[in-house]
Amino acid sequence: MNNFDKLIDRKGTKCYKWDYNKEIFGKEELLSMWIADMDFQAPPEVLKILRKRVDHGVFGYTGLTDTFYASIVDWMDQRFNWRIKKEWIVTTPGIVPAINFAVQTYTKSNDKVLVQTPVYYPFFTSIENNDRKLVTSELKLINDHYEMDFENLEKKLADDVKMMILCSPHNPVGRVWNTDELKQVSKLCLKYEVLLISDEIHSDLILSENKHIPIPTISKEIANNSLTMFAPSKTFNVAGLSLSYVIIPNKNIRINFQKTLLNLGLHGGNVFGIEALEASYRYGQKWLEELLNYLENNYNFVCDFLQKRIPLIKPIKMDGTYLMWLDCREMKLSQEELVSFFINKAGLAFNDGLKFGKGGEGFMRMNLGCSRKLIEQALIQLESAYK
Repeated sequence: MNNFDKLIDRKGTKCYKWDYNKEIFGKEELLSMWIADMDFQAPPEVLKILRKRVDHGVFGYTGLTDTFYASIVDWMDQRFNWRIKKEWIVTTPGIVPAINFAVQTYTKSNDKVLVQTPVYYPFFTSIENNDRKLVTSELKLINDHYEMDFENLEKKLADDVKMMILCSPHNPVGRVWNTDELKQVSKLCLKYEVLLISDEIHSDLILSENKHIPIPTISKEIANNSLTMFAPSKTFNVAGLSLSYVIIPNKNIRINFQKTLLNLGLHGGNVFGIEALEASYRYGQKWLEELLNYLENNYNFVCDFLQKRIPLIKPIKMDGTYLMWLDCREMKLSQEELVSFFINKAGLAFNDGLKFGKGGEGFMRMNLGCSRKLIEQALIQLESAYK
């Protein structure tokens, strides 16, 4: 049994989440529950293999072995009943870089790229910083649950959009898209000849009876019109080791993506990222199941606390991820006042919902990937400020 209740002090470790509050939020002493990494140690089996590699003491150029690729192939088969081929796998130094590479590879200046807001904000910069035009289709909030607005989505895709970036499972609203929704997205992208990029980094972090469905498993046609992006970084808390991978069944699409990486001099990988990925996928299953149980209990605890003691803040239903989307609109504060309330009154470093684009105003994002004690402390501080 893993001890997720253990409090681990991350300050002083060059930790973006805890060591940069002053620079990011303007205040040093805050409880940090914003950026999407967890405060848990990686699985013991992963740490053991990394320690062994450190003890070897030589960290030269490192290649990708058959066992590395096999660990990904087996993980996809075991988790999603999806049999992929080794040659479909292309490694990258992270999913955000991979999205940028895709934008650079398959679109040109002033091309339109669509995202569904509110959404993970690096999607915006990957489009705008590459001199492409950002097109948005806002998700619909129905009670405490988000849905795609397919009428609006089709209207936008039909207007000469070249690429769509799908967030699946969705960050920050916590949706795990079902088969019918993914079929509809696929159908529209194929109809309007829109290349589909699917960020599936949270695919292992699925709560309750929900089920993640990789977009290429919807149909052979969409598999040939998509790039699907994965990493062990969120699942096993190894984001700092900078390794992700893209699954590209279509040979021509894959070759073009590989050319971009070659032109940028990006080949090989981080020695520890390589070791951590293989170890996580080989030995991390039991740890992951315990993690999911812990995260679900954290989520239920927050929902219960807010309902009973801070009723003007309403939790959005979370199917997956460890990122909780909080509806604060009934507090009747401007977004600037809301952000200031969390920082200066409650002493909390949460994400400003407006950073996630249209539909984010009046919301805040809370990271549940931490000890229950920390969550209890955060909610007590929030309740005190609320009163």
